[in-house]
Amino acid sequence: MSSAHDSSASGPVLLFDGGCGLCHRVVRLLLRLDRHARLRFAPLQGPAAQAYLRTHGLPTADFDTLVYVPEWARRDRPEFLLRTAGVIAALRAAGGVGRPLAATLALLPAGWRDAAYRGVGRWRYRIFGAWRSRPLPRAGWAARFLDPVP
Repeated sequence: MSSAHDSSASGPVLLFDGGCGLCHRVVRLLLRLDRHARLRFAPLQGPAAQAYLRTHGLPTADFDTLVYVPEWARRDRPEFLLRTAGVIAALRAAGGVGRPLAATLALLPAGWRDAAYRGVGRWRYRIFGAWRSRPLPRAGWAARFLDPVP
């Protein structure tokens, strides 16, 4: 399994709220869509994401947004996408059905998308609850996480 300090880890990485039920469901959807295993994942609360957030001056205790890092091997560069821009990029990277989903989302103005994202963010724990740890449906998926899955 890769680790935060594994310089061989490369490709796009999605940093997500590891305590959020909705966020874990989105990650599992992306795992299913990404048949070529392009995407990697890390909970915002974990060491890999925390190091990234500190390096780029992003909040280390605010888990209301996801962060998409296009190339983890170049994580020292301030190249990242937040909120819906990150969702769109992750869907594109996943390929398959993710591409038309990304194209559809991209048709909406970013301000509207991000307003909806923030609205869902305010209600996500009330609707989907906190994540209760459970095994991943496919054993090989665990290797796609930079830190252990909560």
